[in-house]
Amino acid sequence: MPITRRNLLALAPATAVTLVLAGCTTTDASAPKNKVVIPSGDLADKSGTLTPSNPTTLSVYIESSHQVPAADNKLTKLLKDKLGVTLNYELVTGDNADQKIGVMLAGGDYPDLIGTGDLKMRFIEGGAMTRLDSMLKSGNYPNVEDYVKPYIKKMSYTGTAIDKGLYILPAYNRFYGDVTGGSYYGAAFWIQKRVLADAGYPDLSNMTVDKYFKLISDYKAKNPTTDGAPTVGFEAPAPTGAEWILTNPPALLAGSPNNGGVIVDKNDHASIFADKDVAKNWFQALNARYNQGLVDPETFTLTNDQFSAKLASGAVLGMQNQGWQFGTATASLQSAGKDQYTYVPLMPVYPGVKPYYADRAVMNTNQGFGVSSTSKQKKEALKFLDMMLSEPWQKVLSWGIEGEDYEVGTDGKFTRTDAQRTQSKDLTWQSKNKLMALMDQVPKHNGTFSDGNAFSPDDQPAEFYATLSAYDKDFMQKYNKKTWMDFVNKAPQNPKYYPAWNIKLDDAATQANQQLTDAAVQNLPKIIAGKTSDFDKNWKTYTQVIGQIDVKSYEDAVNKGIQYRLKNW
Repeated sequence: MPITRRNLLALAPATAVTLVLAGCTTTDASAPKNKVVIPSGDLADKSGTLTPSNPTTLSVYIESSHQVPAADNKLTKLLKDKLGVTLNYELVTGDNADQKIGVMLAGGDYPDLIGTGDLKMRFIEGGAMTRLDSMLKSGNYPNVEDYVKPYIKKMSYTGTAIDKGLYILPAYNRFYGDVTGGSYYGAAFWIQKRVLADAGYPDLSNMTVDKYFKLISDYKAKNPTTDGAPTVGFEAPAPTGAEWILTNPPALLAGSPNNGGVIVDKNDHASIFADKDVAKNWFQALNARYNQGLVDPETFTLTNDQFSAKLASGAVLGMQNQGWQFGTATASLQSAGKDQYTYVPLMPVYPGVKPYYADRAVMNTNQGFGVSSTSKQKKEALKFLDMMLSEPWQKVLSWGIEGEDYEVGTDGKFTRTDAQRTQSKDLTWQSKNKLMALMDQVPKHNGTFSDGNAFSPDDQPAEFYATLSAYDKDFMQKYNKKTWMDFVNKAPQNPKYYPAWNIKLDDAATQANQQLTDAAVQNLPKIIAGKTSDFDKNWKTYTQVIGQIDVKSYEDAVNKGIQYRLKNW
């Protein structure tokens, strides 16, 4: 792929830590205050806590694959003009978060705001976060109160390491109003659109592993190179923090929704599947495809950045993954006008199994934004989150500026012109006009606003379809579909406990879970890349390693969590 400034933004390896803007200092809370002058408009803080007359600088840590906004970003300026807020970003990519979190906890000094997706809850249990319950009782944060009130039990920390309570405002899937949507961000076996187009838009129902790989094999045989680079049939990486890309497929093939390392049966009992036949059958199939040259030999050593860059090159025909995980690569391909290299979700299953890939979007409890325990301006930090949760700011963060980035019709519906739709996909434009990293972890009004408009353009059905490129509209027409969600199963109501992957584990269970992950990362590449004649021997070695792990402690902890949720949620 030719290297342009546009795709450089997407492909440049993100550094472990990105610092930006004016140093790392925060506001001097003890400094004399000026007379409060509240700007006009509904973006202003009427309480007077955040105003341009008394500027506030907040240091903020965010785990995100997005880059720092451009220095002349218009929303950065709007934050300063309406709230007097300047953000000093510290951005950390997912595969560097482990190391960074450890360093921060050892140092014991944190930025004002922490936006994290750490499933191990190390910031919470390490004392880095402020318990918000008492602050909310003040009545000074009405938008946050409205956000948490119906789900306070689900959002609160219930472990034993520290006081129980609310520490983090979840970033995603606290829904307001109706749930709408066009894009699919969940689990699937993804395949490039050009593969299906070349095969004559085949029937995608009753998809199996064999059918899926035949599509890829046939296309790769006819197209050994892509833009001068070798065409890759399938990727199965295990980058740090996303090892589930390698380990999760067996459960999906067996008709289980994404419960992480376990399958939960009809009696709400969880068991690991890593050493079961559902896993053996998948990895044996993958071993055969590896030896046929369909699986990338480099796949097991790819970092998140390298994986994203490979996808963004357009050379990879298929993978199993969560749709949200490769959003940056998709945006890069769209930005370059290469829609034929973007992906469609497919749902292969074992014979006799009903696909259960799409679930109802799950609130990501204990992942999102919180106020740090060492912040000298906790009230200002929480007020910032409160303002970001107001409908006016949510619309600015998601849709942009009315009249510039979107229009409002006589019926009150938000729409965009073709030029606005095109520019919204441009990564350089995003850097100057959106706050993508902040949006990764800031709590959101998923669903619909009080005026009936969807939270984002992608969720507004008419706008979503209008946003599609001519290629994508034609592709959907071939399948008589209107959204990418139409390609997967209609999501049933989630089980009450769901999902099991974010159940808090005790120390013994955490250790066992990590050992299971380590065993998979160390053994599955050897199994997949080994000779087909060695498969049974290599698989036996892997299951013997699992047999030495205290799996029962892990399963017991998960089942205890399931029973707690069934009783208390």
